[in-house]
Amino acid sequence: MLSHAEYRTMQQYLDLVDDVLASGTYKPNRTGVDTISRFSRHYEVDLQEGYPLLTTKQMDGYRWNSMIHEVCWYLSGEEHIRTLREETRIWDAWADDEGRLDTAYGRFWRRFPVPEESAQLDGESWPDDAQRWVTEEADGRTTFDQLQYVIDTLSDSPNSRRLVVNAWHPANAAVSTLPPCHYTFVFNVQGDRLNCHLTQRSGDVALGVPFNVAAYSLLTKVIANQTGFEPGTFGHTIVDAHVYCGTGERGEWYADNLDALQDRLADVDDRAAYRDVRDWIEATAPPEAAGAENMDHVPGLLEQCAREPLSRPTLSVADVSIDDITADDVELRDYESHDGLTFGVAE
Repeated sequence: MLSHAEYRTMQQYLDLVDDVLASGTYKPNRTGVDTISRFSRHYEVDLQEGYPLLTTKQMDGYRWNSMIHEVCWYLSGEEHIRTLREETRIWDAWADDEGRLDTAYGRFWRRFPVPEESAQLDGESWPDDAQRWVTEEADGRTTFDQLQYVIDTLSDSPNSRRLVVNAWHPANAAVSTLPPCHYTFVFNVQGDRLNCHLTQRSGDVALGVPFNVAAYSLLTKVIANQTGFEPGTFGHTIVDAHVYCGTGERGEWYADNLDALQDRLADVDDRAAYRDVRDWIEATAPPEAAGAENMDHVPGLLEQCAREPLSRPTLSVADVSIDDITADDVELRDYESHDGLTFGVAE
């Protein structure tokens, strides 16, 4: 039996799904797969109530393995996926033949570029080479370790309001194949609890957001372990929260029938009614194009809304530094879920 707080936390994801579908707008985008999009969604998860790994679809097994290896890759600061691709193919579509990425979250977390002296404007303040968070790369460039700065500041000055880690470099983002979606996060201490707030410019509700919640909740646990705090609250703001709804005639059907879909969702009064809406879509919408199956995420998300959330699992992380942590240091316990669902990736 779920506690009230535990139920509320697991239900928040389903509320996000309903909110985007019931109030969003039809919005084509660069991927060629249409979306139903909602602006500026926010929710908070209490990490004291257990680990918020989604239970309305299966997320253990290879999915879990993929996520923890990706987090460890972020923490490594590597700019390539040569090691990561041994465990997951999640970044293959955006890497070159040698496994290099033209942007990488962890690279900027651990090695954010510091302007060369000749590029610094008069009056600006920049760290010098002697500062403990600064490293000179092999090619002579200077970088700043944002994450280590946060850890050290939490030890020296835990009430700081400057515990920001930024993966967004404007000049890089302007030309990158895929600039960071979850681009900045801030830690904040309240009492003995370490809280984390993530801002995300773009959130794929079906595929990306469940991974984002799991990954940053894990990150909060890792940093809390390093600094002697208890994990507190994970706050998540998504600027463009969207559900992919298919290509070609299937996607265009949503443009013409979004009002009808939203009228039906407004009449939903119990979980089973979400399946009625799903069945109406499958009976009414044109089939997905060959080669673009599972690009319409709406039916699968409606199925999740019809499912009862299950109890949250627990997470154990070994007391190791961010430089040494591996997937073997992370253990998921007591995870139960409903059956898995298949969603296509819009690249």
